[in-house]
Amino acid sequence: MNPVVYHIASGQAFFTGCTLIILAALLSLSQSKLARRGMGLAFLLGVIAVVVSSTPLPWWLYGVLGIVTLIWLLVQFRKSKQRGLSYAVIVVWLAAVGWELPFHLLPHVGPVEDQSLTVIGDSVTAGLGDPKTTTWPVLLKHEHGLTVQDLSRVGATVASAKKQVAENGIESHLVLLEIGGNDILGSTTPAEFETGLEQLLAELAVPGCQLVMLELPLPPFYNSFGLIQRKLARKYGVKLVPKRVFLSVLVGGGATLDSIHLSQAGHQQMANVVWEIVGPAYPPSS
Repeated sequence: MNPVVYHIASGQAFFTGCTLIILAALLSLSQSKLARRGMGLAFLLGVIAVVVSSTPLPWWLYGVLGIVTLIWLLVQFRKSKQRGLSYAVIVVWLAAVGWELPFHLLPHVGPVEDQSLTVIGDSVTAGLGDPKTTTWPVLLKHEHGLTVQDLSRVGATVASAKKQVAENGIESHLVLLEIGGNDILGSTTPAEFETGLEQLLAELAVPGCQLVMLELPLPPFYNSFGLIQRKLARKYGVKLVPKRVFLSVLVGGGATLDSIHLSQAGHQQMANVVWEIVGPAYPPSS
């Protein structure tokens, strides 16, 4: 994966953009012509980075950021000295960084009583049907002695996953979800995605069951899917794994067949990454 694409899809571009906008606000405090030119360039690059990152901040927060920044810009064009507005821009964008940062930290998975795991996923988990490929759920089973219920299917969406769960039931106290990519890349609307994901999580969110979900890497302007995922994760107590974690597997050497679907090396890397997340949940004997 191209490093620039990774920087954008992982959400790191948001922090780069915030930093550049804050830098622009700082440069606006200077009387130097060079600083003023640098301010314009930093601001432009910062806005582009924030927009393409598709960071799913609440719309009200984007509204606050936009209003404060727009007022500051208008004052700059008038060449008026309003240092307070520059400081306001710095404060609101720092607040945005503070809001987003927790979503980039690994979640803590609490202990479970047995050595079982249920996996719900699409072709990233199920593979493409090559009998020579050992998928990462199977690797977890062999390497760590887990009983793995694998409900992953090629082409799965949140709606089809819900049907899978209803038909098969859940056999574990810990469920990992790698689902939603086909919804984003396909024809699912945000409203349909929200309905399907809520139905799936409502089916899974039973007492004593921990839910862990991989956050979706988002193409530019697909913020709504991320907002829905975060909102429902909060509602149903789902622990979100930062999207950079899955993307770190994709950028590994030889990890993919087509930039998305995993090779054998990619399945091994994914198994290692998933174990880092869920491993602490199991008794030491594992």
